[in-house]
This record gives sequence, structure tokens and C-alpha cells, in this order.
Amino acid sequence: MVIPSPFVYWAQTESAITLKIDLKNVVDPNLKVLEDNIKFTAQGIGAHGQSQYEFTLNLYSAIKSNAANDEVPFMRVFDNRVELALQKEKPAWWPRLTAQPQKPAWLKINFDLWKSEDLQDSDEETRDVMRDYPGMYDKLHKEEMGYRKEDWKKVYLILYNLFQMIGFTYVLSVISIRYSKLGYDSVTDTYEHVGSAIKFLHLMQILEILHPLFGYVKGSVFMTFVQVMGRNFIIFAMIEGEPRIQTKPVIFYLYIVWSSVEVIRYPFYITNMYKKEIYLLTWLRYSIWLPLYPLGVLCESVIIVRNIPYFEETQRFTVSLPNEWNFAFHLPSFLKVYVFMVAVPGLYFLMSHMQKQRTVKLKPKVIIKKSK
Repeated sequence: MVIPSPFVYWAQTESAITLKIDLKNVVDPNLKVLEDNIKFTAQGIGAHGQSQYEFTLNLYSAIKSNAANDEVPFMRVFDNRVELALQKEKPAWWPRLTAQPQKPAWLKINFDLWKSEDLQDSDEETRDVMRDYPGMYDKLHKEEMGYRKEDWKKVYLILYNLFQMIGFTYVLSVISIRYSKLGYDSVTDTYEHVGSAIKFLHLMQILEILHPLFGYVKGSVFMTFVQVMGRNFIIFAMIEGEPRIQTKPVIFYLYIVWSSVEVIRYPFYITNMYKKEIYLLTWLRYSIWLPLYPLGVLCESVIIVRNIPYFEETQRFTVSLPNEWNFAFHLPSFLKVYVFMVAVPGLYFLMSHMQKQRTVKLKPKVIIKKSK
């Protein structure tokens, strides 16, 4: 059974914290105070009606506990509320009440008692916040004085990376399970079982071109564009455009290479957004590309070379003169140029870009110890 929390309204001075607990007809209140933590329980009438209520707060900094002084903190019980007064261990203005930056939904600001650091020397006993400081009320409600609500941009990026991680894990799992059961016989129909998932996941990756463009992440728009559109060209023009290539073993190997890279890359991005570094994951992110990127480009090149005679035969995507646009395009000739003038130099620039990132991310940290 989940015990509800009452609404708690807080305010501060340089030396104290006051809490107003919105409960009526309180019975058996119990307050436990540690150095930086308080826990309150009581029976009363609150937002959930007559019930048992409790809350715990991990405070931003230390306070004087009741173990040190029976008078600190003190609690007063009224018919319609409970008031607590907590003395700070060290006088200072706190940017927020709790240690964590995320604010509980039931914690509010007590505007009747609110003072800011700028007003600490004021001789006036009471101030009308809305009259004297227009806009402050809305600002405090929005920012909650030091709290930050989860950034929608961050939430979107986490959900996007999580979705992609699950998607590529699914692809890799299906390929692995089928191969463990059927052996090499599973290779030829790899496209049939995971081709749709690969197409959808790579269409979603087009959003990654927009992420640095709109400032969601830091990175090179050009390099991201080259990687994403290069893969989509292989998927939708080379594989989707020629059914005969879909049953070749190279599709099996290409999907394994792509998925192996992505099941490491997306978890790495998620941990980065939470500023949590897992060294093994970081090392894999900036090392696994060393064998897999060349293998991926090799598979893509094999697909293109195998497709040249097919497209010579079908003339698919080829535009011949005369036509109303007065424009000609011969796909097989383009593919020959693409392999030698785009794919090979593209791999060099991509590997150089990744090597620079690897050098920065995996370089040993130098710790300088000061001599005593």
C-alpha cells in the first residue's frame, strides 16, 4: 500500500527553514530528524481525505538534529496545519530545499513567508511579493527556486536513444536466435525477417541529422549526414530496389555489423546524458568501430558491385534521353563512381574523424598531486 504525502510548503531565512504541512485534525504526529534528512508521519485529513500521511526529505545541506538539542527542531500542531522549524547547521542561503535537483510534486513554496537573499537585510516585516516584485510569483512557480524540471529535450533524446537501442537489439537477437537454431540456412532469408525493422530504424536515424542542426546535441552535421544518408542509400536504393540481392549472405553480415555498432552507441549516449561514465561502454564505443566500420563499408561495396549487372539488366532508376526534363542518369555508371570516389574516401574521412574522437575520449587522465 502506497502512503500518500501531504502538501508541504517551505520557506527559508539565512539560518532556518520553515515547513508548513497541509493537514487538518492531525493525530499522532511523528518527526524524525537526522543531519540532512527528515521524516514526518501522522494521521490527518489532507488531499486524500482521512488517511495516514508521510514524507521524507533529503535536505540540501545539514541541519541541527533533535539529537543534539531537544528544542531544535520544534513542531507546532494547529487545527488546519503542522508547522516545523529547522535550524541550519551553517547559516547560508540554500538554492533549493532538497539535495536532488528534481522537486517532489507535493513540495511547494510558502509565499506568505518567502524571503530571498536580496531581502535579508530589509527592515520590513512583511512584503507583498506580487506587488513589489512583478513576475516573481510566476518565476518561482516555474523554476521552484533552484529546482529544474526534466528538460523535454533531454527526455526526447533519452526516449529516442532507448527506442533505437531496443530496435537494434531486437534485430541482433532475431538474427542470432535464428542462426543458433537453423545454422547457415538462416542466412538467405535474413532480409525477410528483419528487413522491415532495419528500414524503420534507419528512417528514424534521419532525425540524428536534425539533432546537431537544432542544437540538441554537439556534433558534426556533415559527418552525421554522410553516415545516415549513406546507409539509407544502401537500404532503399540498393537492397530494396533489387530483390535478388536480398537473399545474398552479404545482407546477413551487413545487418550484424550495423546492429553491433548501434547496440553500443545508443546506450553510451543515454549514460552520457545522465553524466554517468561506464569505462567499458566508453571503450567499446570508441574501439569497436576499428574492425566494424571497414567491414561495414566492405559489405556495402559488395552489395553495390553485385547490383551493377542487375541494374544494367533492369535499367531501374536509370533515366534515358530523350525526355521532357532533358536529363539523363545511368545508375550503373553512378554506382562505379560511388564505390571508388565516395565509399573509399568516405571511409578514410570517417575513420579519421572517429580516431580523433577516440584519442580525446580514451587518453589517460593526468592527475597532478600537490607536494606537501
